[in-house]
Amino acid sequence: MLSARQHASNIVCTLREHGRQAYVVGGCVRDLLLGREPADYDIATDATPQQVIAIFPQTFAVGAQFGVVLVPLPKTQSGESVVGTDEKVPVAEVATFRSDLGYSDGRHPDEVRFSRDPKEDVLRRDFTINGLLMDPATNEVLDYVGGREDLKAGVIRTIGEPEHRFAEDKLRMLRAVRFAARFDYEINASTMLAIQRLAPQIKQVSRERVREELTKMLTEGRAKRAFELLDKSRLLREVLPEISAMRGVEQPPEFHPEGDVFVHTLLLLEKLQAGCSKTLAWGALLHDVGKPPTFRVAPDRIRFDGHVEVGVKMAAEICGRLRFSNDETEQILALVDNHMRFADVQRMSESTLKKFLRLPGFDEHLELHRMDCLSSNKIVESYEFAKRKLEELPAEAIRPKPLITGQDLIEAGYEPGPRFKEILSVVEDAQLEGRLATREAAMEMVVREFPLPSL
Repeated sequence: MLSARQHASNIVCTLREHGRQAYVVGGCVRDLLLGREPADYDIATDATPQQVIAIFPQTFAVGAQFGVVLVPLPKTQSGESVVGTDEKVPVAEVATFRSDLGYSDGRHPDEVRFSRDPKEDVLRRDFTINGLLMDPATNEVLDYVGGREDLKAGVIRTIGEPEHRFAEDKLRMLRAVRFAARFDYEINASTMLAIQRLAPQIKQVSRERVREELTKMLTEGRAKRAFELLDKSRLLREVLPEISAMRGVEQPPEFHPEGDVFVHTLLLLEKLQAGCSKTLAWGALLHDVGKPPTFRVAPDRIRFDGHVEVGVKMAAEICGRLRFSNDETEQILALVDNHMRFADVQRMSESTLKKFLRLPGFDEHLELHRMDCLSSNKIVESYEFAKRKLEELPAEAIRPKPLITGQDLIEAGYEPGPRFKEILSVVEDAQLEGRLATREAAMEMVVREFPLPSL
């Protein structure tokens, strides 16, 4: 299979054969210099979108008004892709050198002027480490903004005046935090100061874009560092004030020797692995979101009465605000709602335990509990118990085929209604506990415990 890098190199070579300037640019150059495999490749050229389309007929003009054309791996003469159907087809983004004039909406340029000067194109980009050009044939790097020095020094710095760069696209403030966390870099002092001054303006960015940037921070393996920087940059209190409110909220030291709710949450985020699911990551972030509003000092100790119920409502508001999908919201709320149930797992009845173990995405519930324990008192007995039970019990024991259905009840003379749910639940509990094994035995139990009214 032709690799994404080979595909990008072929595009650059083809453009040059047609008398055009062309380089790979941006994050892929940064990653190559850091010894990382780029996720994708972007190409900058002096060819206009129409000229690119003429050179590469199999293209998608997704942003021609901004000079952007997608060039996929070409198909064979028979119309088939040269890669297998189960393989990702490399697609390179080819953009014309340009300068951007005005950003009235804080995201898109009011006017785009195409250019033949690669330096002019670089000067419109966000950060110096993302402003590098490379010839993929020779690996020669063009650096007009000191990006290589900042890569070596581990610094995130805007290209040009920070406030001007952030005014063009407010999301860049969150991107600065994400890049600093991902690479364990520092944010340049003037860049950080500009973010702190402009932080309230992040509210002008669409909630979907904010959600996606925060999700990347949570799932790239450096979530703790990202949220420390969000706090330092004053962005946290703008995008997630409920998390910012955790700072300084004390916890009972006998259960939480690590410190306040914010410290505990950061320690938990530190344990999120790169590539973890977004629902686990957000469940980890929000699992104790109900603690600040329920904090009280009782005669015996600090308490957070009802923090789970309050937390579920707050998490629902956050998920709605950030426009998560219904399925994602359901799982995130389930993680918040059930994270304290592990305290009772060794005392649960057989039926309650099995119902608990069969929660959708239970592996995420289990992992959240493990991280929660390791970020507080480090007692993992309940985790080990639940994990062992999950391994020991076959799937059919946890989720057996029902012995009876509502139709069986109707045929036995029961009137359909709300009571059906109670009857079927009682039968299921008995089945899960091993007290019932056949349909006949189940119906005998129903008749005995839920007798039909006498005529």
